[in-house]
Amino acid sequence: MRVLVWLTEAGWEACVDAARRLAATDVTLISVASDEVVGAERGALAGLLGRHPRPHVEERIERLSAEAAEALLEAAGGRFGREARRVLARGRVEHLVTGAARDADLLVAARSTRHMGPKSIRHPERFVVDHAPCALLLVWPGGGPDREPPHKPH
Repeated sequence: MRVLVWLTEAGWEACVDAARRLAATDVTLISVASDEVVGAERGALAGLLGRHPRPHVEERIERLSAEAAEALLEAAGGRFGREARRVLARGRVEHLVTGAARDADLLVAARSTRHMGPKSIRHPERFVVDHAPCALLLVWPGGGPDREPPHKPH
C-alpha cells in the first residue's frame, strides 16, 4: 500500500501517528511551502509600504515559509521512525497535495481545527477532501475533537 502523509502545522503529529499504525510498504511525507502566504504578504506589504515593491522582504517571507516546511518535514520523519520518502513542495497547497495523491492508495490528512462541525475543515483541507483521487484517512489534530457540543441548546 502506498501512503501519502500530508503534513500541516495543525495536525502533522496525528497524521504521522496514524501512518505509523498502517501496514504500508511505501510512505511519502509531503510538506508544502504555500505560495499563498507570500502572495497575501505581497498585498499587505503593498498597502503598508506605499505600493512600492520590497523584494528583500518578499524573499525573506518566502525563505521563512520554506524553512518552516522543511522543519516540519524533518520533525515528521523523526517521529515516523521508519524509512519514508520526503517531499518538500512549493506552490498552491491543495493542487500539489491532490496531484501527489494520484500516486497513492491512501492519503492521510488532518482536520484544520479541533472544533466539531463543518468548520473543522477549512480551505485548502476542504479542497483536498473533496478532490482526493484516492482513499482518505482524515484525523483529528491534537488527540481528538474538543468535547464541546457544536450547538448550544436554546
